[in-house]
Amino acid sequence: MDTTGTLDEALQRLHASGPERLGRLTNHAPMAVEALAARGQGAAVHRWLDLYASRLEEFPAAVEPVTDADWRSALGDPRRAADWIARFGRELGERPWRDVLALWWPRLLPGMYGGSTHPVIRVGHAVRTLLADRRADGSTGGITEPRLTELAHALGYWAARHHPVADLVPVPGAADAAAALDAVVPLDVREGGFPARLGRVRSLPVWAAAVTDPAEAHRRLTELVRAATHRYATHGHGDATMLVHAATAPNAVLRTLPALPRALWVPSLRAAWTASAAVTAMYAPDAPEPCVPPGAVTPEEVFERALANGDEHVVKLADTALDVGDERAFAAALRAVELGEPLR
Repeated sequence: MDTTGTLDEALQRLHASGPERLGRLTNHAPMAVEALAARGQGAAVHRWLDLYASRLEEFPAAVEPVTDADWRSALGDPRRAADWIARFGRELGERPWRDVLALWWPRLLPGMYGGSTHPVIRVGHAVRTLLADRRADGSTGGITEPRLTELAHALGYWAARHHPVADLVPVPGAADAAAALDAVVPLDVREGGFPARLGRVRSLPVWAAAVTDPAEAHRRLTELVRAATHRYATHGHGDATMLVHAATAPNAVLRTLPALPRALWVPSLRAAWTASAAVTAMYAPDAPEPCVPPGAVTPEEVFERALANGDEHVVKLADTALDVGDERAFAAALRAVELGEPLR
């Protein structure tokens, strides 16, 4: 965990910006700088932000407050992003952040597919900083005002981009996550943006549907993150950017589980599987390519190569690959470095 104040400075700098740009593209900076700080690259945070700054837009204007009476009708309305962020800012100022998260997680979970899954990914990064609440000397360090504000921005973005996926036809899957992802049938028409492609997803394989135990849900979600990360090493060329989310979206959910009541772990697994499988269907290549072994490389070297590339998706996949921590995950991260366009 960053204990220098760099992450908090970066978040304060970013909270003057909106969650999107050009009306549809996600602001990845809060997620990327959190990953840099978490992986010991705090010294690079502001330099990276300077390179990314041209992609930031001003914070959007408010429309009207989101109230207890009308919050359901405001879900999924991107024009209300500022209203939602203000709503969560108020709630986090009045109640413990875990209580706010436990209340809203089941409300937002069915709509984790909006914003190309970026909102839930941003929540996962925000929660990781808040869970890292102990410094080396034992003092509380993770819960700071900028980090609580970041959670408000992340949850507000999710609410504004809330987009459920319903009426999916279940088709035969497989016992393990890797085989279930292999069983995903790619879309016949793989063109257009994320919303258009998502609208064409009509069926997905069944996986882990019988799970009812929270501990088993955690194990299965860990398995899914590993399988999706490994798969990028051989399938990332289908879409170097978008296929990252097949791994980072479920990993965001996995990172959030420790902050949630255990009763929410099973539905979280199911939503994460749907997201990972849907992204796979939307962007899978026609055929895999061989996995290139990474050779003798340390986790620190993998992340340094991702940082040298600088692309936000490369950085975030490397961050997830380090969570997985094995050779094939490192190969996936290095494949992303090869495929990703460097940030300049």
